[in-house]
Amino acid sequence: MDVKLLAVVTALMVLTYAPPSQAKPLSLIERCYCRSTINTLPKAYIKELRFLHTPNCQFQVIAKLKSNKEVCLNPDIRWLQQYLKNAINKTYPLAAQYLSKWA
Repeated sequence: MDVKLLAVVTALMVLTYAPPSQAKPLSLIERCYCRSTINTLPKAYIKELRFLHTPNCQFQVIAKLKSNKEVCLNPDIRWLQQYLKNAINKTYPLAAQYLSKWA
């Protein structure tokens, strides 16, 4: 009787064992990089731009300054909108023509 009980308990332990997960906790996955943005920044201060778009966050623009500091830019800044439009036109000229018909 004790052997049967031990076998059942062992089988239940094997079936319910969950190995440790390699995934990050949800609180880290869903965080947006840009919590606040700045509206004015001269283009001359910028060394490079990065663009992030994730399902949980709005479109984010990270500017690395010449001082190696990173700041988040408001994606609605006029010169940034023009920069993105020019980049799309250069990279995807046919798509840009198609999209301009819909705008």
